[in-house]
Amino acid sequence: MIGLSECLVSPGFKLVIDGHSAPGLHYIIAGSGKIHVRDELSMELKPHTLIIAPPKCPLEIEVPVPDDSNAMITRVLARTEYAQMVDSIYRFNAGESEPKTIMICGHFQALYGSSLDLFGTLSSPIIEHFDPDDHLESRLKAMLDELMAQEIGAGAMAAALLKQVIVALLRRSLKSNDLWEARFSILSDPKVARAFAEMVADPGANHTIRSLADTANMSRSTFMARFTNAIGRAPMQLLRDLRMKQAASQLGMGSYTIDQVARNCGYASRAGFARAFKDIYGAEPRDYREVKRT
Repeated sequence: MIGLSECLVSPGFKLVIDGHSAPGLHYIIAGSGKIHVRDELSMELKPHTLIIAPPKCPLEIEVPVPDDSNAMITRVLARTEYAQMVDSIYRFNAGESEPKTIMICGHFQALYGSSLDLFGTLSSPIIEHFDPDDHLESRLKAMLDELMAQEIGAGAMAAALLKQVIVALLRRSLKSNDLWEARFSILSDPKVARAFAEMVADPGANHTIRSLADTANMSRSTFMARFTNAIGRAPMQLLRDLRMKQAASQLGMGSYTIDQVARNCGYASRAGFARAFKDIYGAEPRDYREVKRT
């Protein structure tokens, strides 16, 4: 599930974004100002900052008038009735003057496998500053373009781009000095998180318990126990579900043959792939693809 919008805030305005039932995603493209998260946190905005907000967590984006601390701030609610529609994307515009602080905002659900929701239980915001070379801006803009185009497979393409953003965030967490563990349970075991990131980044790779344990720098038995404890599922069970999720996305796009989808998901046998897919989705890959095309 992905919903994205553009948020533009002029000096002297504050854009108030109500919390959605799904986790929020906010990325600052340009401009400056302050962001207020509930009553817990206020911070300066700067470009290439990514904020993942917990479900039902409101945000306020405030852009003061430069060199005028006494200027009144006009409060604008980011509600759909106040938004402009640009193709199929909402644009929230607080003020008309230039320059503006520009953000990509939205909500999402990061389901990996059939049930693992990475951010569904997030209790406080995750805030990370990226560099232009990390290319998050181009990925998020590409997601907007895909959703605006509304062509066949647009949702699947946008979901694939979102996965790249989440993987970048997960990998950044492994190097961050911030105390992620208190907010993101998988990171209570960074070695497991490192193996998990490899699985999510490329489900179709030739992953084995041995290779994943090596990535985590553990023995096989220790890795199995710690992965299951951190994630709540055995590694190869989760890997199968990740592969089937990728397969469903590629079948829905209609750009690949079933044999290609099977290979992309790490299956040498089309029959083995079909059995695994039917176990998860209750339909043969061919039938699933036909339904998605209609």
